Amino acid sequence: MSLEMLEKLEAKVQMAVDTISLLQMEVEELKEKNDALASEAQELRAGRETLEQDNAKMRNDHQAWQERVRNLLGKMDSVE
Repeated sequence: MSLEMLEKLEAKVQMAVDTISLLQMEVEELKEKNDALASEAQELRAGRETLEQDNAKMRNDHQAWQERVRNLLGKMDSVE
């Protein structure tokens, strides 16, 4: 093999090594972003569950108050 061919081969190998290194860094960045997004998604799910529980409690409280008001109105009607 000639020296020129070896130099071309060396350049191609170096370019391949550089590309692999860049791709590995990109993969690591994407893994970090994925982990951050997964964590954010978990927090959002937990927040949604809390809101759903609060909503259910408020609906129950609302129904209880409505029942109390109906009972009081019924008592007022029976007094008249």
